[in-house]
Amino acid sequence: MSARPRDPGALVALVALFTAGYLAPYLLPTVVGRFSAGLGLGPSQAGLAGSALLLGSAAAGFALAARVDRIGPRRAARAGLLAMVAGYGSAAVSGAVPLVIAGTVLGGCGSGTATAVAASGIAGQRDPHRASALGLLTVSATAGALYLTLPHLGGGHRLPLLALAGAAALVWTVTGRLPGPVAGGRAESRGVPGGAAGPLPYRRAGAVLAGGILCWSMAQNALWGVSGRIGVTQAGLSEVTVGAVFAAALGAGLAGVAAAGALGARLGRAVPIGAGTVLIAGCVLLSSAAGNLAAFAAGEILWNAVYPVVLSYLLGLAASLDPRGRWAVLVGSASSLGVACGPVTGSVLSEAAGYPGMGAVLCGLLLAVAGPMTAVALHASGRPLVPGSVRRRGGAPAAVLAGSASATTALVPQMGAPEQDVTPIPVPARRRARSAFGLARPSDRG
Repeated sequence: MSARPRDPGALVALVALFTAGYLAPYLLPTVVGRFSAGLGLGPSQAGLAGSALLLGSAAAGFALAARVDRIGPRRAARAGLLAMVAGYGSAAVSGAVPLVIAGTVLGGCGSGTATAVAASGIAGQRDPHRASALGLLTVSATAGALYLTLPHLGGGHRLPLLALAGAAALVWTVTGRLPGPVAGGRAESRGVPGGAAGPLPYRRAGAVLAGGILCWSMAQNALWGVSGRIGVTQAGLSEVTVGAVFAAALGAGLAGVAAAGALGARLGRAVPIGAGTVLIAGCVLLSSAAGNLAAFAAGEILWNAVYPVVLSYLLGLAASLDPRGRWAVLVGSASSLGVACGPVTGSVLSEAAGYPGMGAVLCGLLLAVAGPMTAVALHASGRPLVPGSVRRRGGAPAAVLAGSASATTALVPQMGAPEQDVTPIPVPARRRARSAFGLARPSDRG
């Protein structure tokens, strides 16, 4: 029987935390652009400021990878949200560049903490892919609404940072549904042997996935960090028009994530990850070379429709590697590290080779990592457990393994869809002499 938490209120809290933690990367173009316009920073300096925010997020995620249960999800989440309110809020009310950078780094640490708690909890859900898709759906809707409203409320760096702090304050109200510290670690409460000291499974596959998603996120966020400048300087659009394009793109992302949630595991994970990454690479080329509204809007909208779909499958894949959520947190932190390196990478490449040259380099990087990540999806996670899969893929022995707490992780059908409950059957235990048993062999009777 599954021991994973099924409280709908806890799932709502995890999705809200996911939204608060991921909102900073989604608002990165506006944050970087406002740093440049409102604080008088150059493109590279503004990119470095954005990278500093996201480096704080990645550092917090790596630090909390295996400690969320010991600290307690509720306590860790509230600490992260408090850091977001204090950091982003202080940066918003300050006009001194050093204080703004320090505040955004503190806020980034809070975002990373919220994301780590959400990723760890989502990995323990009965269907982590659908939970991740729901989180991406919520953050896309929130970011899209902000892109539509922020340009009409005035300029400066304060408004995007206040939006991040306000989101954290709102999410605080639902953290009471999260559990406290778990004695002995969550693994034992789920029936996973070894408790908090259990070995990290799928080390090689997880390391390949973490390295791949680092480059994957860096390539896309290198373009995302300078997309606003491409629209204004290369395509000749106004900030209001660029904001409308971004809102439409995030709306397409909503549709994509909804489709991914409905599709579930019907195509497995390899096809959406591999084919989706190749399609994203083409969108990067189109967006980086855009010289008018039509090309810019087409590239951004198609790209943002596919990006969260692939990301939801990558997060679901990471969750399937370890039901305790350690790989989910580590892979998510690697993604945050790639996101953090994205703005400065995009700024440096665009200044050195122009926007089209930058797009060609990023396209090549995406194509290079598509193969390894697809290989992990093919060989490490297997197919998610769906209704009837135990019967089709091994019959009674597979059902016994699925219900055994001590079964080897690699042999148990992986997570990704609702699990099949296994009903225990009591067997009378009578002592027999060893001589009563013999080796099984073919009958001698012909």
